[in-house]
Order: sequence, then C-alpha cells, then structure tokens
Amino acid sequence: MGENNRKKIAIVGAGISGLLACKYVLSKGFDPIVFESHDGLGGVWTETFETTRLQTPKLVYQFSDFPWPSSIEEDFPDHRQVLRYVEAYARRFNLMRHIRFRSKVVGLRYEREGPDEAGEPRGWCGEALCSEAKWEVKVERDQEDRTSIEIHVVDFVILCVGRFSGIPNFPEFTPGRGPESFHGKVIHSMDYAAMSQERIKELIRGKRVAVVGFRKSALDIAMECSTINGVEHPCTVLYRTEHWNVPDYLPWGLPLEFLYLNRFSELLVHKPGEGLLLSLLASVLSPVRWAISKSVESNIKKKLPLEKYGMVPKHSFLQEISSCLISTVPAKFYDRVEGGSIILKKAPEFGFFAKGISIDGDITEVKADVVIMATGFKGEQKLRDVFESKFFRDCILGSPSSIVPLYRECIHPRIPQLAVVGFSESVTNLYTSEMRCRWLVELLAGTFKLPPIGEMEKDVEKWDKYMKEASGKYYRRSCIGAVHIWYNDQLCKDMGWNPRRKQGLLAELFEPYGPPDYATP
Repeated sequence: MGENNRKKIAIVGAGISGLLACKYVLSKGFDPIVFESHDGLGGVWTETFETTRLQTPKLVYQFSDFPWPSSIEEDFPDHRQVLRYVEAYARRFNLMRHIRFRSKVVGLRYEREGPDEAGEPRGWCGEALCSEAKWEVKVERDQEDRTSIEIHVVDFVILCVGRFSGIPNFPEFTPGRGPESFHGKVIHSMDYAAMSQERIKELIRGKRVAVVGFRKSALDIAMECSTINGVEHPCTVLYRTEHWNVPDYLPWGLPLEFLYLNRFSELLVHKPGEGLLLSLLASVLSPVRWAISKSVESNIKKKLPLEKYGMVPKHSFLQEISSCLISTVPAKFYDRVEGGSIILKKAPEFGFFAKGISIDGDITEVKADVVIMATGFKGEQKLRDVFESKFFRDCILGSPSSIVPLYRECIHPRIPQLAVVGFSESVTNLYTSEMRCRWLVELLAGTFKLPPIGEMEKDVEKWDKYMKEASGKYYRRSCIGAVHIWYNDQLCKDMGWNPRRKQGLLAELFEPYGPPDYATP
C-alpha cells in the first residue's frame, strides 16, 4: 500500500465517470487529483434544459453501493434530483477534497512519446504502472482575478471527458449556404442549456423558431418553445432520420429490461468472440430476435402516431438499442404536433438563406428568426486535442472507418499509462462507467496484466466488426447496449470475478442485470 500511495493518478473531468474513477482509485490506495474545468461537479447534469429528466429508469442508473434515496419516488427523476444524487455520492465517499474546480486540462505530454526502434510504444510492458516515465498534465487555472498555467507530473492519466459537452458539432455547408447567410440568430443546444429561463423566454417569445435534430435535446427544446409560443408561432423540428424514440419503457406492459437486459436476450444476438456454439444459437434463435423487435415497434406505433406523421423508422428497434440511440419522447409531444405548435419537417440536406432554412429537393422554405442546432458534440475532437504529441493524436482515434481502438473500451494499445472512461456508450452510462473504473483500478493494482499489443488490437477488431454489423452507420458510437452483460463478463473474467451474478439458472437467464448485481466482487 505504501508503494501505491506514491503513485499519482490524474483524472480529467468530474462528471459521473470522473467521480467513479476517483472513488475506486482511492479504494486501492492511490493518490488521485481530479481536474474539472467548471466550478461544479456532475458533467452534463450541471447545464441542461428545464424539462430534462433521466432517460433510463433510476434502478439501472445508480451507483452499485449508493442507491437512490427513498424520497425520490419517480422512476425518471428530473435533472435537479439527478445532480443532487451525484453530489451526495461525492460527499458520501469524500471525493470533493480531490477535485480542483475551474481547472481545464489543455495538454498532455508523455516523457517517452512515440514508438521505439521496434515500432512499439516506449515504456510499455503490459502493466499499467511498470514504467518510471511520467505524464505532464498542463492545466489552465481560472481564478477570480487571473488565469494561470500549472504543470502536474503524474504516473497515470484517466480521461473522463465525455462525448456530450465541450465542442459543439455543426454540420458543414456548401459556400453561401451556411449560417453566415442567415439574418437571424443561430445557436447550439449547448448555448441554450447555459441560458437562464428568463433569457430563453426573451430569445423565443414571439419568434419563429427552428430546431435542427431529433434526439432528446431537440425534442426537449421543441417542447419548451411550443410552451412559450403556442400555435401562434409554431416551432419547426427539422430532422434527417426517423428514430424509435419511446413513450415509456413498458412495451405491452412488460419492462423493456426483460427483453434486452438479461442473458437470454443476449443469446439471441451475435457477439464479438462468441465461439461456434453461441454463434449457431444466435442464428437459430434469429426468428425470436426478430419477433421481439417487431413487437416493441408495434407497441410504440400503437402509443405514438408515427405512421400519421411519417415518423416510422426504416431500421429495426434492435438496431436502435444496439446504437444507443434510444430516448424518451416528452409527454404530450405528439399532442403538440397535432395541435400545431410543433411542426415536423424532414430535411436530409439543408442550407441557410436570409430568412430561414431551405431544404434540398423541397420547394418550401422554413422561415425562421432563431435556429437552434441540437446536432450533438465533437467528442472525438475533444479526446484528440488534449494530446500535445502528434503521434498520440494520430493514434487515439484510429481510422475514421473503424471504431475508436480502445481495448475493453478503456485502453489504447499504443498509448502507455493512460485510460479512457466514458467514451463508448451503453443504454445506461453510469452503470457501464462504474464497471470500467473497477476493472481499471484492478489493472492499476496489478491484479491482472494486459495482453500483448497485437492481441489487444485483434480483440478491438472483433468489436469493430460487431459494432458495424449491429449499429450500421452509427458504429463510431461504440455502443455495447445489446451486449452489455457479455461485455461485463469479459471485465469480470479479467478481474478474477465470477461473471455469473444471479442465484439459479432461471434467474441467470431471465432476470435483468443491473448495478446491484456488481456491488461486490
């Protein structure tokens, strides 16, 4: 333990993943230092929309050893309740004293950057802390009266920078069709989330508003705009692709986790590295897989008027969950569409003109005074830009035609003494990040070693193949939504845990898995 105490671990970000990393790093006797660019913890929960609620039931979005308080009776708590829960977790495990707020990491430099003469990373030996080489963490401290630069020297870095904040993603436009041609105001959903309710009302009231996107942020913003303006100034939602956004998680009265978050559901799908027997079983059971997906789709169409408004997706619900694209439709969203305060408009390609948006191939134009781009974030760029070394910048994201090459979705085979937590997605990211942090600290503590670089890269290739088959064009999201238990099994085996966490065969097959199942080794 004394040796561990001399090892300093830098954690970048104090969102969910950063807090989990800090808690488990402490549990092994290491010395963490968490750098957070904002003045509060919680990541995406610190700046969100007034109407935003948890997207997954709280029972699968909780810390394994810190359940939700009994006072929270809702299945889908609002953003304030989620943030208070996260803050209570940080206090419970005394994490605040390790966090440096208003401290933005602007550069990482490894002492032995680049490959050696054999083309292998310098200092790599299969263990997380076997090298004497250090990382230099360049931090910009934003203090009340000045900004200063600090350099921290650490033994290991854990990047918990997330994918849904920081650098807004704006579509590229042909010359003359970008926002510069528009005489109104264009903002990103990130800017909208940072506004007070008073400023939002001032921006929206009496204006023609267009929202670009059809994920959760776009739907929430459209609802808020329709509440402010009603039918007098309807909000137009421009979308490229229809999605299976769900009204609830109870298809035909059965909790969705019984269909997609148990071992039986994973027997129905092909998995990376599954072997011949499991592959044959998934093929034989493919009619069951198809029937479950169609049943969920039919229930969504029964509850929501998708066909009436041309909103039925062309892809299956299974692909939706395999791509981690599921989100809930705000209550009464389609009532607003029916009433005319929200207008849905398909726009595969569009551009700006002086008075609004013109859609390619459509003779109609969308007149607008305000355009809100709910088009996501450039999480990959944020991950890449933190490295000062061109070698590591080129390494970290891999080929644009493959997934980000992270072994166990955490370790880049060619970047020593560094891990990434919270980049790959699942249907419940808190749960996934906790498992990854537990796996990572066991690696740091020497419980197991990493395979050789070549073996790790072959494993990444297996997951790349799976994600392209399961997620289609969304493979770069590295979603493990439909194979969550299979993925956790790999982590458990590495750590020496029994991957079977239930009592009895029937429970093992049909009971949903969740955070409490992994509360103890």
